[in-house]
Amino acid sequence: MLVQQILKSKANDTVATVAPDTTVTEAVRLLSDKRIGALVVSQDGKRAQGIISERDIVREIGQRGPACLDEKVSALMTADPVTCHRDEAADLVLGRMTEGRFRHIPVVEGEEMIGLISIGDVVKARLAELSMEKDALEGMIMGH
Repeated sequence: MLVQQILKSKANDTVATVAPDTTVTEAVRLLSDKRIGALVVSQDGKRAQGIISERDIVREIGQRGPACLDEKVSALMTADPVTCHRDEAADLVLGRMTEGRFRHIPVVEGEEMIGLISIGDVVKARLAELSMEKDALEGMIMGH
């Protein structure tokens, strides 16, 4: 399965972004309102300069206390995030995400972001693929 197939299967293909000078408090509100786990940090909404996730924010609060909520997301974000391309195999992307211990990856074409997939999106697609393979094998065994 390719990343492009995962993007097509997503109900919502918009990428939630925030500008680098957005406060962490504003980012938290957006994460909560949209019920998502990460925001892409982008000045123009096209180029992924960074990612800030719930995990990043919780880690900083744990280390430095709630004062970090007044900082800009650019201070807490993971800069220059790992990206993938639409024609990459989902299994390879899943391996990269697992090895790097991150759960969201921007999909880019050239320098421009065309989507965002989560580890949950990849796992869901893989489970659907395995289910289809199982059904096909059962059909072959049963003579259908």
